[in-house]
Amino acid sequence: MIRQCMQIAIFAALCVAIYGCGASKPASGPEEPAADADEPAASEKRPPAPPRAERKPVELETHGHVRVDPYYWMRDRENEDVIRYLEEENAYLREVMADTDDLQDRIFEEIRARIREDDSSVPYRRGDYYYYRREEQGNDYPIYARKKGSLDAPEEVILDVNELAADHDYYDIRGMAVSDDHSVLAFAADTVGRRIATIYFVDLETGEMLDDEIPEVTGNLAWAADDRTIFYARQDPETLRSFQIYRYELGGDPDDAKLVFEEEDPTFRTWVSRTRSRDYLLIASHHTTASEYRYLRADDPGGQWEVILPRERGHEYSVEHAGESFYIRTNDEAQNFRLVRAPVGDARRERWEEVVPHRSEVYLESVLTFRDHVVVGEREDGLVTFRILPRGGGDERVITFDESAYTASPGQNAEFDTGTFRLEYTSLTTPTSVYDYDVETGERELKKRDEVLGGFDPDDYRTERLYATARDGTSVPISLVYREDLRDGGPQPLLLYAYGSYGASVDASFSSLRLSLLDRGFAYAIAHVRGGQELGRGWYDDGKLLNKKNTFYDFIDASEHLVSEGFTEPSQLYALGGSAGGLLIGAVINERPDLYHGVIAAVPFVDIVTTMLDDSIPLTTNEYDEWGNPNEREYYEYMLSYSPYDQVRNQDYPHMLVTSGLHDSQVQFWEPTKWVAKLRHEKTGDSRLLLRTHMEAGHGGASGRYRRWRDRALEYAFLLDLAGLGDAEPRGPTGRAVD
Repeated sequence: MIRQCMQIAIFAALCVAIYGCGASKPASGPEEPAADADEPAASEKRPPAPPRAERKPVELETHGHVRVDPYYWMRDRENEDVIRYLEEENAYLREVMADTDDLQDRIFEEIRARIREDDSSVPYRRGDYYYYRREEQGNDYPIYARKKGSLDAPEEVILDVNELAADHDYYDIRGMAVSDDHSVLAFAADTVGRRIATIYFVDLETGEMLDDEIPEVTGNLAWAADDRTIFYARQDPETLRSFQIYRYELGGDPDDAKLVFEEEDPTFRTWVSRTRSRDYLLIASHHTTASEYRYLRADDPGGQWEVILPRERGHEYSVEHAGESFYIRTNDEAQNFRLVRAPVGDARRERWEEVVPHRSEVYLESVLTFRDHVVVGEREDGLVTFRILPRGGGDERVITFDESAYTASPGQNAEFDTGTFRLEYTSLTTPTSVYDYDVETGERELKKRDEVLGGFDPDDYRTERLYATARDGTSVPISLVYREDLRDGGPQPLLLYAYGSYGASVDASFSSLRLSLLDRGFAYAIAHVRGGQELGRGWYDDGKLLNKKNTFYDFIDASEHLVSEGFTEPSQLYALGGSAGGLLIGAVINERPDLYHGVIAAVPFVDIVTTMLDDSIPLTTNEYDEWGNPNEREYYEYMLSYSPYDQVRNQDYPHMLVTSGLHDSQVQFWEPTKWVAKLRHEKTGDSRLLLRTHMEAGHGGASGRYRRWRDRALEYAFLLDLAGLGDAEPRGPTGRAVD
């Protein structure tokens, strides 16, 4: 899940014939237009070509098979010719998209006009304080604040990210935690976008920064109960694998921080956390198919860490605590997981007491412990419900939802001793809504629903849940939304999105930004393809390793279903995917370029074989159980058969917008760069091929909300221009055109 956008997500929120052994001829752009020719159309403008002097094909031999990579040299982000080429690609994109500049401005202003820029999250209580974040109009970044004792108390600003980011092109807060006595804030900041951060400390009594600074860390951190000691994770400087946990006491020398754990297995990564009870600290070691946890009393930071359950290949588990028990979510004899509890200090299987049994039709997704109850998140037929289990016994309660497609997730539940469960709910037509659920009465209180300015009416839109039959007979869910008064029953422009990797479930959620498409006549759909976990663990297993092509076939078959049902047609069908979902897009258009008019591949993981053969770069060794280890012939040949970069063909392709980040630590910038260069050489036809590289950012794109909105405006303008809707005015509420 690392390459997704853990982020969360977000981030979410990444075919068949083997690329030949012969060297490709150097890439070259189209001929210059005649001197007396009119200004060339967008498709005729001259694209950049890699510098001729640097074109040195590299032969890559694996299992006796030689692949020739003419663009291997582009891996060097310090090479001036590489930087120049990226800047030329950016300039070419601006040139081709220049005719949409006004449209991009209009979409940006639409996005901005729908969002209440002066807004605040729902405060959550922890101890004597209510914590929240808020945004101010004109500011790119949030302000974190709190009030003591009451929501009517004076505000205390604990961190204004706008002030910290003022001198940086990129600024991302990667971790925040307040000490138990609420006196010190620890936070980690990344100023490059490569997931390498520095931990800082703020004295919340004075508002001043402390002198303590801990550089080159992941951003993962947790306080001990003494209000002086912090544990944090550090990554390998080359691979960026999180592999060490340190202990540091305020006022000390960061160079003298104590190493308390090192994960020596290169296929595992590690992090530190605090249980919801706050009684224990946990160190997790995790890899795709195995887990191991260590624990330590939070009030004994210098004590000895103890293993809860030793790692076993194929055994995945996670841990929470309440009372005298560890609550363990485990896949032991349970493909879809079950919940057991065991005494603290003795979690052997013979001491397990089953709390929630395994069910073949229900995936046990999450567990939150409270003093008197446990909340279990479950997923059946792709949809989430919550089960409330009293810890002392008694009747259960189940929280269900009415819409046919939606997202439900636990909200901010900082208090352990409470009878309230906070949850968040959204759908394709319902803005994000925060509820407090009373576990005693079953009453649900709406605390806030994101406001959409400009008269948004959810009744103007319709959501449908469809099912496509994949080529192997599997039923693939599709979530669809469109504006009812802009649908006449015939085909319409439709944007289809999917991810399909790491077991990440992609649910139907609301986006006010998306209204700029819907209100001009686009439909939007999500294909819940295999490789995610929407329909349980089997859904994930059927879309990974030697089953990976199911992910691509599901997307193609879902596309064809939308066409056959009359929702769209190939000349109006567009596809979107990012990161591992970008791999999906790349594989799909190699296989069925005729099925899509245009695609957007965001930070796409397209050079999978070369990347997974290189254990010196990030996210390789700990992903062998996701993609396969190409050092083994069977996996090498299978991965090569769908690798988007290796399978680029001499054929027409859809219009393409590809995005990248120079400092991307999850999908190295050279993957989309090489892919576009190779496509320029191999593809036929005159479709647009555009590469946008963020020169100051990483995997998540630009930091700051206004820059992110500008990026989205560019993507939407690309789609609307291709669909012939660049001049279309968006419909307002009840079908009225917006002036």
